[in-house]
Amino acid sequence: MGKRIAGVCYLKVDGTQYSLAGSFDVQPMTKKLEKLVGLSGIAGHKEMPVVPYIEGEIFLTAETELLAFQEMTDVTATAELANGKRYVLRNACWAGDTVAKGADGTTSIRFEGEDCQEDAA
Repeated sequence: MGKRIAGVCYLKVDGTQYSLAGSFDVQPMTKKLEKLVGLSGIAGHKEMPVVPYIEGEIFLTAETELLAFQEMTDVTATAELANGKRYVLRNACWAGDTVAKGADGTTSIRFEGEDCQEDAA
C-alpha cells in the first residue's frame, strides 16, 4: 500500500480550525529565480522576493465571522496536508477579498506572511 499524498487537509489560524471546502494552496517560497536571456544566450539569473501565502476555500459555518478576517494581522496560519507536511506561516495577515458565496456556502481565504516553515507532522 502506497503512502497518501493527497486528500484530507487542515487549516488553523491562531489555533482556530476552519473547514476546508475545496481548493487549498500553500506557497512557502520567499524568492523567485529567473534566467536572464539575451541575443548571445543565457547571461545569468536574477533573484526577486515573493510573498509566502496560504489560500483556499472554506465553508461558512455558523462560527465563521467574515468581518473578523479583515482584522487579522500578525497571526500564525498552519496548513496540514494529506502527505504529512505541515507549513507554518508566521507574521501573516489577511490578504483576500471576503465574499460570501451563498450558493455553496463558501468563501475564499488568503493569508500572506513574512516566513513559512515546512516540516513533517
